[in-house]
Amino acid sequence: MKSDVEELMPRQLPVDFQDTAEDLDLNGPPRNPREYLRQVQLEASQCPEVVVAQIDPKKLKKKQTVNASVAGCHAAPEGFCPSVSWQQQQASNFSDVRQSIAKNRKHWRSQTLDDNVMMVGFPPFLSIVSRLNQSTVLTVLEILINWFEEHEFVSQLGCWLYSLLACLEKPLLPEAHSSIRQLARRCAQLRSTLESLEDEKLPALNLVICLVARYFEQNDLADQPPSTQG
Repeated sequence: MKSDVEELMPRQLPVDFQDTAEDLDLNGPPRNPREYLRQVQLEASQCPEVVVAQIDPKKLKKKQTVNASVAGCHAAPEGFCPSVSWQQQQASNFSDVRQSIAKNRKHWRSQTLDDNVMMVGFPPFLSIVSRLNQSTVLTVLEILINWFEEHEFVSQLGCWLYSLLACLEKPLLPEAHSSIRQLARRCAQLRSTLESLEDEKLPALNLVICLVARYFEQNDLADQPPSTQG
């Protein structure tokens, strides 16, 4: 008859041994699968069915505070924040690009990487990324974001980031959420250091922040121009 414990947690390997375990040497490694199972069963039989943890309430009280950062993006310097209408237009344009990618992905994958990829009107970045599976898209995106954490923004990086975001399928995986939020924060942090509205990096940084916040619905990271703030 089974014990109460076996009723609740049946053995995954219900192997019975006719011989005793008295000759089993627990100090040495098992020499074969059968001896391994015997050793596991013997060790399990020596464990109590119920274990009560001895908890010191005083120690718990000292470790109740957990500091978790849920901060959004750095606020844009005065005049550097794009209007809401601009953000909405960029999100709409981005949606159109993603629809075109979905429509032409099969065609691109059937072509060699030559001038033929330009026939649909997109730069090579998009046609290259569209050939990748989602796992690879996310891996490359994470690599570039981690590189960006330690380096300045350059135009080639912007092209790759835009292409990868355009090929990132929704609904997003948890790791994708984390990565694009990290990207938006890095863009906002770098934008906060710009000194001129004429800086060529500003439109690209604003665009990335906009797409992450507005299109991928990370609304707490969205830029809010002063005129719309409550």
